[in-house]
Amino acid sequence: MNRIAASLLLVAAVVPAGDVIARSSDRNQAMDVIANSSDCRMVDNAPCILTGNVEIKQGTLDIRAARADFTIRDGDIRVAQLTGSPVRMTQELDDGGRMNATASRIDYDLAQDTIVLTGSASIQQPGQGSIASERIVYNTRTGQIQGGGGDSNSRVRLQFQPRNRPDAPAGSGND
Repeated sequence: MNRIAASLLLVAAVVPAGDVIARSSDRNQAMDVIANSSDCRMVDNAPCILTGNVEIKQGTLDIRAARADFTIRDGDIRVAQLTGSPVRMTQELDDGGRMNATASRIDYDLAQDTIVLTGSASIQQPGQGSIASERIVYNTRTGQIQGGGGDSNSRVRLQFQPRNRPDAPAGSGND
């Protein structure tokens, strides 16, 4: 088994799905988008391109990018391709925690509830842990996170925070 496949299996086995599920009520909120300029037609399969200081907010979801390309189907935004240096994304989770993500590019498939982060990608969940890789796939519905690099030199970096940190008794000699 190659190193990337082993890393993917490790991530699937040790990252608990229920701990990183995005705020489910966000998808029922209006999406507000602000940018320096736009070239959009709000009809199916027509391009919608926003450039310069793009800010996207939907409920607790907050995305900052240099450029956003939207695909619209049946009157709804179905896919957003975001680029920047880096793209920054934050969202509150159903458990009340917060997820912070950065990458050079984020492809967000709203219909499939899937976010693909590429280029120096990282996701941090304060108090829980983090993952960093060249490519991360995050399913917002199930909470599954997969990481991998694409070549044999790329590595996935995971950090797990302990849930309960016992305080050492004063003067216990555990320096």
